[in-house]
Amino acid sequence: MEPISHPDAVTVGPGQGTRRHRDCVPRDAPALCAIYNPYVTQTTVTFEEVAVSPRQMKRRIAEVTRRFPWIVCEQNGAVLGYAYATAWKSRSAYRHSVETTIYLDRNRTGEGIGTELYRTLLARLRAQDVHSIVGGIALPNAASVALHEKLGFLKVAQFRQIGLKFGQRIDVGYWQLTLS
Repeated sequence: MEPISHPDAVTVGPGQGTRRHRDCVPRDAPALCAIYNPYVTQTTVTFEEVAVSPRQMKRRIAEVTRRFPWIVCEQNGAVLGYAYATAWKSRSAYRHSVETTIYLDRNRTGEGIGTELYRTLLARLRAQDVHSIVGGIALPNAASVALHEKLGFLKVAQFRQIGLKFGQRIDVGYWQLTLS
């Protein structure tokens, strides 16, 4: 499966300009850290517990984009969010299955950015012959559940108290979408 480059533009409204979806590049790392790290340090949305440096993020970008898409949404030069896919499991029989991840600037949620970004990611994954997509969600997270279900994902599993962060035991649910 080779990464495919498809810049997409979404007009957002009079005077607001255009949001553009494009492939992530290493120079995006500081902006991605600025979006991601507040989730790390202030929420249970991710089970990562230490903020990620731009250097670490660059490594992650390089690793993911060797095989799968990593897309950013930008408007007026500012990165508003990102979405990417990684291998679901390492065994060869899983080669057409991925896990997806999406994060938005916490000040820009509720604007449709997540839906647009996820739709772009799904289109790219279809083009790569991906069959099954899994989204893992630390619960509760009504916004992420709503996003996944809006796009056709169905809840298929829930692990109880699987994570521990900030002294809290956290459930993780899994939503799945079959593309073909």
